[in-house]
Amino acid sequence: MNPSSIYRDEAFEAWLGQVNQACGRFDARTLGPSFHGKLREYQEGAIKLSVVDMAQVHLYRTSKEVSASGNGHFYAVFQLEGRSHLEQDGSRVVLSRGDITLVDANRPCDMTYEDNSRQLSLILPRQVLERGLRHTGIACARRIPASSPVAILANTLVLETSRQDGLGMQESEATLDALVSLLRPALASQEAECDSHERLFRKAVAFIDEHIGAEELCPELIAREVGVSVRGLYRMFAKKGLVVAQYIKNRRLDFCAESLRNAAGEQKLSALGYAWGFSDSSYFSTAFKSRFGVSPGEYRKRYAH
Repeated sequence: MNPSSIYRDEAFEAWLGQVNQACGRFDARTLGPSFHGKLREYQEGAIKLSVVDMAQVHLYRTSKEVSASGNGHFYAVFQLEGRSHLEQDGSRVVLSRGDITLVDANRPCDMTYEDNSRQLSLILPRQVLERGLRHTGIACARRIPASSPVAILANTLVLETSRQDGLGMQESEATLDALVSLLRPALASQEAECDSHERLFRKAVAFIDEHIGAEELCPELIAREVGVSVRGLYRMFAKKGLVVAQYIKNRRLDFCAESLRNAAGEQKLSALGYAWGFSDSSYFSTAFKSRFGVSPGEYRKRYAH
């Protein structure tokens, strides 16, 4: 018998249930009889975060938990007290007080808390990060040091946000955008090198935005415009952690969302989707809800005055 299983008592199971409810599916095992855990949730508008206290516990997500969650977001992890060890995709990081890192909910991860540790875990919707880091990849399990100006400002912003009551949807979404802007220099997986490959990638994404409403927009058309093979285009996007067709769809959905936020009238949703390249209104509605969590009609109501 694994000795750690001895300590899976009711308090542990209750705490793990709270973690699963607030953050998505995780599994865990205790590291000894001194296990301790509690969790406080905060949710206002688009802001959803948890402050988690824990000690003597190993928390992890395997491909099984990832599949069960179906979460397409990231976690911005702020180490408030103590230390923790985190690993994802072969990258390992040790977090101390004030440090920040990013975790991709779509990939397995492994976290260990031996001593008393307090973390704030903020859910960052994937579209918010992709919008803020469109020309670079997104680096996970990389430590943003507490002493850096980026971490100091980001910690202040997220802690002040967690103390606010009554944040509206627009204010909360603006807060997430501001946080991603603050973290952008530290989250970019590589410097934007001005070499030929980087220029070709930027040319490709610029062409996509310029022709985003065209139903015929496809990888073959983009590759011809950029001057690379279709396979070369796929490799170019893969280096950024992107898939061409998925990127096109997400950009269309982002433009649709922007139109809904700024719309003054009651344009038919099918016409809106068609204007941004969606010929099937049912597919448009399903894709929009998958990306933003609500239907296009419900999203528009959020911003109706």
